[in-house]
Amino acid sequence: MNEALLVFLSNYPIWLVGAFFSLLAGLATALGAIPIFFTKKISIYWQDIFMGFGAGVMLAATSFSLIIPGLEAAGNGIKAALIIVTGIMFGGIFLYFSSKYLPHEHFFLKHGFNFHKKKLAMMWLFIFAITIHNFPEGLAVGVGFGNGDLLNGISLAIGIGIQNIPEGLVVALALLANGFTPWKAFLIALLTGLVEPIGGLLGAGAVSIFNVLLPWGLAFAAGAMLYVISAEIIPESHRKGFVHAPTIGLMLGFVLMLFLDVALG
Repeated sequence: MNEALLVFLSNYPIWLVGAFFSLLAGLATALGAIPIFFTKKISIYWQDIFMGFGAGVMLAATSFSLIIPGLEAAGNGIKAALIIVTGIMFGGIFLYFSSKYLPHEHFFLKHGFNFHKKKLAMMWLFIFAITIHNFPEGLAVGVGFGNGDLLNGISLAIGIGIQNIPEGLVVALALLANGFTPWKAFLIALLTGLVEPIGGLLGAGAVSIFNVLLPWGLAFAAGAMLYVISAEIIPESHRKGFVHAPTIGLMLGFVLMLFLDVALG
């Protein structure tokens, strides 16, 4: 990592740096949606590979950029283990109840929009579902910066940004398939990415002010991301009957994020 960049970033409040990199990661969603202006159809086979790839990136980011730093911040022994385990479970439980009790359309539109309902209302339900999905990613990036570890935060932001590119494409294609114009699909994908800096700001701000929250925040973000991976992305990538291709995509995403994590820090 460029030393001059790290010195430059160190001159700014950590919460601001975390929010900025969360924003960059979120904007990658819109970057991924750009191909819809040139093609309206990508095979389900490749969509499943993209989703598997995103799951692999998120899984590696959860392991190497959240859980391991969380354990280091928590210390040693049974107390540290209990903090991380409890934080992970709280993160998963939070996502479970958010998905169960907050009204939303399934993230990947498994059953499509119900057009007997108002399209505008369904669109906002869909956006809300993606908000539930993307918020933990922004939170994870922000918390990753929370202890002042710029390398860890930047590595995590890059990984989430890479994962957001195929995710943005899949979301935009789903909207196209349900009657939205390319521009509307692109703008919605952009809007969903802009949720992430909100999570980044909250995550970085909270743990930088209350440093004791750092291991809890890292573990909570890890649990939330694990829930999204298991409940949303992996099942959807296998739904059409492709198992091996998305699994290979997951492994590629995992090793890429592992490489970035080691290479950057």
